[in-house]
Amino acid sequence: MASTDTQTTGEQPETPFHDLDHYLAIPRVGGLALSPDGSRLVTTVGILNDKGTEYRTALWELDPEGKRQARRITRSAKGEAGAVFAADGSLYFTSARPDPESPEADPVNALWVLPADGGEARVALSRAGGVSGLLAARNADALFVSASVLAGSTDEDNDGERRKARKENKVAAILHSGYPVRYWDADLGPEQPRLFAVEPGADPEPGKPATVDAAAPVKLRNLTPDAGNGLREAETVVSPDGKTLYSSFAKPLAGADSRTVLVAIDVASGTRRVLLDSEGMNYYPGPVSPDGRTLVVLTESETTPQQAPQVKLHLLDLSAGEAAGRPDGGAALTPLAHDWDRWPHPAAWLPDGSALLVTADEDGASPVFRISVPAAGGNAEVVRMTADAAAYTDVVVAPDGGRAYALRSSYEFPPEAVSIDLASGETTRLPAPAERPAFRGRLERVETTSAGGDRVPGYLALPEDASAANPAPLLLWIHGGPLGSWNAWTWRWNPWLLVARGYAVLLPDPALSTGYGQDHIQRGWGEWGKAPFQDLMDLTDAAERRPDIDETRTAAMGGSFGGYMANWVAGHTDRFKAIVTHASLWALDQFGPTTDAAQYWLKEMTAEMAAENSPHLHVQNIRTPMLVIHGDKDYRVPIGEGLRLWYELLSKSQLAADENGETEHRFLYFPDENHWILQPQHAKVWYGVVEHFLARNLLDKDLPVPDGLGL
Repeated sequence: MASTDTQTTGEQPETPFHDLDHYLAIPRVGGLALSPDGSRLVTTVGILNDKGTEYRTALWELDPEGKRQARRITRSAKGEAGAVFAADGSLYFTSARPDPESPEADPVNALWVLPADGGEARVALSRAGGVSGLLAARNADALFVSASVLAGSTDEDNDGERRKARKENKVAAILHSGYPVRYWDADLGPEQPRLFAVEPGADPEPGKPATVDAAAPVKLRNLTPDAGNGLREAETVVSPDGKTLYSSFAKPLAGADSRTVLVAIDVASGTRRVLLDSEGMNYYPGPVSPDGRTLVVLTESETTPQQAPQVKLHLLDLSAGEAAGRPDGGAALTPLAHDWDRWPHPAAWLPDGSALLVTADEDGASPVFRISVPAAGGNAEVVRMTADAAAYTDVVVAPDGGRAYALRSSYEFPPEAVSIDLASGETTRLPAPAERPAFRGRLERVETTSAGGDRVPGYLALPEDASAANPAPLLLWIHGGPLGSWNAWTWRWNPWLLVARGYAVLLPDPALSTGYGQDHIQRGWGEWGKAPFQDLMDLTDAAERRPDIDETRTAAMGGSFGGYMANWVAGHTDRFKAIVTHASLWALDQFGPTTDAAQYWLKEMTAEMAAENSPHLHVQNIRTPMLVIHGDKDYRVPIGEGLRLWYELLSKSQLAADENGETEHRFLYFPDENHWILQPQHAKVWYGVVEHFLARNLLDKDLPVPDGLGL
């Protein structure tokens, strides 16, 4: 979005959404950690650095009682993340900030600790490859980290030596022997993830005088030395007594395929045992019950060209021992609330083990639900706990079971910490590190009925002054996924930035969207260009019939699957005056084998279905100006999609380049961005070019492109 005069005059913009610099400066809250005694609640806050080029994160402590103001408890140039409380109340986190005890060492992402009784944070452990995820047992002095090792390393010292040699010799090559080879924006290998136990180490100088705050050294014990690539993107939980880790584990299959099985790792011995492994099913661990006897298991069925995935909850009786290790899970795997037509995400047990808290997409929101855990033969009861139209994440439960805490967001506010009364469902916003950003406009829930009689819901964000006398131009925004929903605040696709420029933004949930039942997903499965496309057009028709919408000035925009759909729209209708397509699928035959997870995609459509739904076969019909946006580091939708789309628009569309090489289409290319545009300075460019393109084609205005483009 182009800079406004407020930057040069020093005037404050009407809202942060009227000036991109102010918008990017809004603090960003993420993650929650609750101390075992329930007295401390910690979150992470990202703040834009002085150069406006990256977000610097810090840990903040919130008052669970909602009485004291939030306070910052860490501060460094490198930032902090991944906070977890140990059983003794100590707060562990990761940071790449320099260790004051070893200022000459190269900074890596190390394990830091803030003592429970206060004081300065110190490095608990540092290693050449850094550490990432942290896990702590609820009722025992047991801490675990995930960290990567070079595949051929024999121990920690050898791993450090190998890393040093690779760095000094500037070797970046990777020799692969399996699949996949990359993920989202990361090249996989030669590092492989492992799970480690953090344990007491040997004092290098026993008996040497020291101050009373001197901490005993710790070391890592590799619990999964033979895991290979099995723990990539794994989800892991720890039992309350710290004796067992439960983790998803990628099992390789013939033909470069894989599926996810569930394993148990005995901490004492490092023995790994497969608990659940069934053909056609993927397993993921949820939380372990307070008594340690029951594990929540989330299952996701593998897709076929005819059948969408189904996501279900189960309970695994851990006391059943070896019976649980049968390939089909045995009798110990019990369905939980399978009659509930939603896709649940397990969050936390109530302390007495009587119920489970989950979140799930639900009709334009993602509330917190309570699912009772019935006695043998009983039926689980699902109760919606939060009544507002908001999305909840990071749910944690107080030790007394009276309250839960979560992050909550909606299209009216970014993520913020709240307290939830588990008796009444009442939510209370906790004193926050920053105030809610104000916006000017109104948000309405809208819907229509398709020709087939199906409900098509969505949101419509409107300028305050939109009316019959002053109808607003309309932007149709198509969400990605496609298995998702417009139901939570988004920094990347924020409607209020465009509403501040006078546009109305329509956010539909067409077929394939979650939160409306399995049938809503299934009716678009394998036929992206049919029901989802028609749903989008039907809700756009309904919006255009409103007197406060100008049906003569409309555009369509989308990213990822939304970009695919924008491409499909371009080849099947000329109703829009402009189309913005970001990180989009263009030629499905090309996309399938080149995406980072071809083994999943190629199960979703047959070659015939891919051809029937591929936008590139309709390029000759495109007569609408298109803005193509793509990042070179996008491995999910590889850059080849954007490059081919751009060439074919210029060579085959009805707005192909003329004899002077001129075209109405535009291509915004980011050499160092991925599926998302993450760097703040590039987000400014993204919005600036989008606004320029929309104004040119919808408003007949020639707004300048961002200065940073050098044009």
